Amino acid sequence: MEVTRRAVFAASASAPFLMGAGSAGPDATIRIDTGRTRGPIDRKVFGNFIEHLGRCIDGGVFQEGSPLSDSEGFRKDVLAAAKNLDVSLLRWPGGNFSSNYDWMDGIGPRNQRPRRLEMAWGTVENNRFGTHEFLDYVAKLGAEPYICANLGTGTWTMAQRWVEYINCDQDTAITRLRKKNGREKPWKVKYWGLGNEMDGPWQMGHRSAEDYGKFAREAAKLMRLTDPDIKLVAAGAANFGPGSDWIAWNRTVLHYLKDYADYISLHLYVGNPKNDFGDFLASSLDLDQRIEALSGVIDAAMAGRQDGRKMYIALDEWNVWYRARGPKQRGRDILEEHYNLEDALVVATFLNSIINHADVVKIGNLAQMVNVIAPIFTNDHGLYLQTIYYPLQLFAGNVRGDSLKLDVNAPTYKSPRFDSIPYIDASGALDGNTLVVNVVNRHLDQPISVAVALENRSFAGPVKVSEVNGPDNKAQNDFGKTLVKTTTNSVTASGNTLTYSFAPHSYTQIKATLA
Repeated sequence: MEVTRRAVFAASASAPFLMGAGSAGPDATIRIDTGRTRGPIDRKVFGNFIEHLGRCIDGGVFQEGSPLSDSEGFRKDVLAAAKNLDVSLLRWPGGNFSSNYDWMDGIGPRNQRPRRLEMAWGTVENNRFGTHEFLDYVAKLGAEPYICANLGTGTWTMAQRWVEYINCDQDTAITRLRKKNGREKPWKVKYWGLGNEMDGPWQMGHRSAEDYGKFAREAAKLMRLTDPDIKLVAAGAANFGPGSDWIAWNRTVLHYLKDYADYISLHLYVGNPKNDFGDFLASSLDLDQRIEALSGVIDAAMAGRQDGRKMYIALDEWNVWYRARGPKQRGRDILEEHYNLEDALVVATFLNSIINHADVVKIGNLAQMVNVIAPIFTNDHGLYLQTIYYPLQLFAGNVRGDSLKLDVNAPTYKSPRFDSIPYIDASGALDGNTLVVNVVNRHLDQPISVAVALENRSFAGPVKVSEVNGPDNKAQNDFGKTLVKTTTNSVTASGNTLTYSFAPHSYTQIKATLA
């Protein structure tokens, strides 16, 4: 039986006429053969990131003396909201902050820790949130930790001893210090970053690709000799500005680190400064291109190996970020984007891209988790959930198993950057008999009817439909005002085709059981 929720719509000057409008047939099709997969979806792609930046940590996850905090200083309301995001992997302490961070400043009794100039973001760091606090918080959150070592102003020994302090169970001066500070057993942190954005002139300790590759290789050796089980993330190019050759940077770095690193990082932030909805909603095509280019660099670096060693992409910083930028963005209350519906839709398309590259993208960290370009926004009295929270929640909570190769046939449009942009952007996942299809309708003002057709299976029973939408593309949430959120309904399907009308400017997740 075919299930349909249709709406008749007319063409307008601002949007091309879709051929199925007002007719019996669908406007687009998504064909699914459940035997065609890209590979398993790694849960670590639903990670997040906290940095000593603005009000992300101090005033976000951590606020000592607040009635909203527990006895350790962790904001209980923020922790609950973060748990509901199913955060899988939490990156810390930066970001740019990590490139001048001495981890020794953040251990021991809080009241005895030194105050230091924080030069990445122009503040004074009180160091009251350090290694123990971060790892305690990760345990409360139910996530895995991902620590970025200082390979800017830091030394090889500093990185090695941090691994020793956290992971080693032998009797050494460093492990005795950990025990003195209240932690008997090692935490065994698996994921470690070899610095952050070291190609960027803005970074403290900025190096050329060759200098970074040689330096990071020696750090990696020492870190691995301390704990052979750790996984290392090389700092890939983050400078995409005029004149930069990010491909050459990554190629050189992998020449030095291909025997040591398990991942190479990719960072991408996007925005809509020209207020062009269609072009902004196509930003994930840029992500697709960068992932595929970096994947090619990895393949070239690893070609001909006899040991079967693999390397993957860590998309460990990504988000919409363009309003809260500029030379004045230094100090306490900075980088606080207030997101609208179209930002949430771009986040959903980025998540589609991540799922559609599940064979190579194995780590993902939205930047950041609270207040600073974040899905959760606080004040001293409470919090609200920004628009981008909702697609993150749906993906992390429901997308499991194997990524599916979808065959999407949809109308297209042009933008200043791209000649052919499908109005329907989609990804799919299969976990046992549970199918999840994520669909973004990029059309500003017209619904699009899509036939989701199974090639080799059939639908069986209720289909859960969750839609993130709002009154218009500029709608945003605030304290006491939720204009953009997730709404759910249910339809019943059997047979091999479900036809559904996806609302304008929407992200929709379909979750079905297959026979």
